[in-house]
Amino acid sequence: MGSLFRSETMCLAQLFLQSGTAYECLSALGEKGLVQFRDLNQNVSSFQRKFVGEVKRCEELERILAYLVQEINRADIPLPEGETSPPAPPLKQVLEMQEQLQKLEAELREVTKNKERLRKNLLELTEYTHVLRVSKAFVRRDMQFEPTYEEFPSLENDSLLDYSCMQRLGAKLGFVSGLINQGKAEAFGKTLWRACRGHSIVTHAELEGPLEDPETGEVIKWYVFLISFWGEQIGHKVKKICDCYHCHVYPYPNTAEERREIQEGLNTRIQDLYTVLHKTEDYLRQVLCKAAESVYSRVIQVKKMKAIYHMLNMCSFDVTNKCLIAEVWCPEADLHELRLALEEGSRQSGASIPSFMNTIPTKETPPTLIRTNKFTEGFQNIVDAYGVGSYREVNPALFTIITFPFLFAVMFGDLGHGFVMFLFALLLVLNEDHPRLSQSQEIVRMFFNGRYILLLMGLFSVYTGLIYNDCFSKSLNLFGSGWNVSAMYSSGHSPAEQRKMMLWNDSVIRHNRVLQLDPSVPGVFRGPYPLGIDPIWNLATNRLTFLNSFKMKMSVILGIIHMTFGVILGIFNHLHFRKKFNIYLVSIPELLFMLCIFGYLVFMIFYKWLVYSAETSRVAPSILIEFINMFLFPASDTGGLYPGQEHVQRLLLVITALSVPVLFLGKPLFLLWLHRGRSCFGVSRSGYTLVRKDSEEEVSLLGSQDIEEGNNQMEDGCREVTCEESYLTCCGPC
Repeated sequence: MGSLFRSETMCLAQLFLQSGTAYECLSALGEKGLVQFRDLNQNVSSFQRKFVGEVKRCEELERILAYLVQEINRADIPLPEGETSPPAPPLKQVLEMQEQLQKLEAELREVTKNKERLRKNLLELTEYTHVLRVSKAFVRRDMQFEPTYEEFPSLENDSLLDYSCMQRLGAKLGFVSGLINQGKAEAFGKTLWRACRGHSIVTHAELEGPLEDPETGEVIKWYVFLISFWGEQIGHKVKKICDCYHCHVYPYPNTAEERREIQEGLNTRIQDLYTVLHKTEDYLRQVLCKAAESVYSRVIQVKKMKAIYHMLNMCSFDVTNKCLIAEVWCPEADLHELRLALEEGSRQSGASIPSFMNTIPTKETPPTLIRTNKFTEGFQNIVDAYGVGSYREVNPALFTIITFPFLFAVMFGDLGHGFVMFLFALLLVLNEDHPRLSQSQEIVRMFFNGRYILLLMGLFSVYTGLIYNDCFSKSLNLFGSGWNVSAMYSSGHSPAEQRKMMLWNDSVIRHNRVLQLDPSVPGVFRGPYPLGIDPIWNLATNRLTFLNSFKMKMSVILGIIHMTFGVILGIFNHLHFRKKFNIYLVSIPELLFMLCIFGYLVFMIFYKWLVYSAETSRVAPSILIEFINMFLFPASDTGGLYPGQEHVQRLLLVITALSVPVLFLGKPLFLLWLHRGRSCFGVSRSGYTLVRKDSEEEVSLLGSQDIEEGNNQMEDGCREVTCEESYLTCCGPC
């Protein structure tokens, strides 16, 4: 409770670590999480520190492990993440682990490179078989001809694509075949036509299914094309255009027999590549499965080793360079554990001279340490998101455990939805030891980390839902309504009561669409609903008006209580830090300002609820009008809520007006008065001069130890405010 109410009491310790045992000692300290290191080499560049080489080695190991994890995930091999965190590896095993990882990386890269090369060859051969199969119907060839020169024959009955016809034309015919991306086929054909001036013929057909690109690995639709051209110059143009459009060009056979031989050779090579590729993948998977068994623990070990060397870079060496000196912040309650950790590290390293520590006095502000557990961690994170409190301040997370879920429930306020949220959070709490929850995706992990917050939010929402009588936006009639409709009929009352009160009869019911219940009629209002809002309000036409008025007043009351409670917590801080003048110049004026205005508003709300009943509700004044009139001083008498209201309100306004200048000018003028060396209750600060001005929180730690020893009879209040202003040092004769 003490640690949760205020942060831990910290002290500054100096560690003397032998060079041979420093790594093991810091590893033991890191496993226990006892200290926070101070950087003693702030003026030294990160690249000029002692252990920069070891840090680079750890970064190289991290790069190798990241590559291994990437390959393991690519192979869809699950990582067996352990539940425990392994310690940092001993120095004797670091070089061995580095050699193993480098050897494993080189082997994986070689196997992966061979696999990719085989896979690329397989895809190219597969594409070649598709080109041969589809382009077979493009051109008819019966035999190989050599070009001859003769007169042009009649071409009326011959096809231009017939090779015998081209032979009679006396031209040398060439072919280019391959694959092109579906989206580039149309532009490719137009470019060929314009570049070759019609001296080429492009024939293409779409493949039945998509194929994987050997270069990019993308699965896309392809077109098989066959380009017929004549002339060597046009052939060079065609090949350049194919290169520009990233076409996959393959040689086209001259005869049917050559096509058949190529097809048989391709089938044989594809079968061999499939066999070799499967064996390569099996071997690669075996290597990755073996690496996956220890990659998780090695990642954690390398991170811890890197953190150790980062901390060693913050240490300074003594004059002999045989001992490292470190300064750490440590909770006073953990000093014994700190000594045990140093002894354990020295014992593990086998050093003859153990490392040791001693505490040193300091005037610096220690860091804030608040111990948390799995229940309070979520609430502490909410508070830290707004700002970490100063050292030894009151920790608001203790009160946030109740206020945050309750204020959420005030806004949420639904029994059904709150119960669903409560069951969801309860399911997370009961299965909090399941490893998949803590290692799930970010959104699920966020819900899991805030499971206790959701649990209390759902529980308080169930309570406020009962108060609002709201379950999935519907009212519940659990105890029976306190309103009696039948009592409004005139037949149930005497003639005298019928003349005094507006009762119902058959004519009123027939001619009025809206009927009003009068609580002043005997028997109509039989008493308040036992818990929450009466369900009959769900049928009323003024339901929203009533509920909005109720919730607005309740929000004002809760908000004022919340703000007042925060100011009161500030008083505890001022008392703890011995700054009583902050109570008189800050806290009390804040309370007076808040209570004289908003506290008085809360008083009027409760006063109206308690004094006015159903019989006198028609003459009850409006709180809003009365609150506005408090600042306007109306000339006419409005009656008010109670006798003497005008005098009370004027007194409250006077107190409020007086507290404003105190808030704005009180503390600054007081500190200025101290800064100019004024006497404090007849005691002056002669012999002292200001050397450094610091924050109030840091100065408050000094207490009264910096005041002149000759003024020990000074009152405690003067000693506190003197320490608030500045650090002082004696400048008189020694």
